[in-house]
Amino acid sequence: MKFDKEFDASGLSCPLPIVKTKKSLADMASGQVLRVVATDPGSVCDMQAFAEQTGNTLLEQSTENSKYVFFLKKA
Repeated sequence: MKFDKEFDASGLSCPLPIVKTKKSLADMASGQVLRVVATDPGSVCDMQAFAEQTGNTLLEQSTENSKYVFFLKKA
């Protein structure tokens, strides 16, 4: 999937992946896509809830090499 910016949250545990994802989205334009890579298993539920609460769209989530990968479209 094409993305405009990437943030690697590997090694960070809750709530840091979400906090830093929010900061990464802050300087992006509406409609741009952020790719987030995380190692915290809790980030799967957290990222879904974050997208719902903020109005951003979770386009896709997957697992690659024991890491969780998310694509978020900024609202």
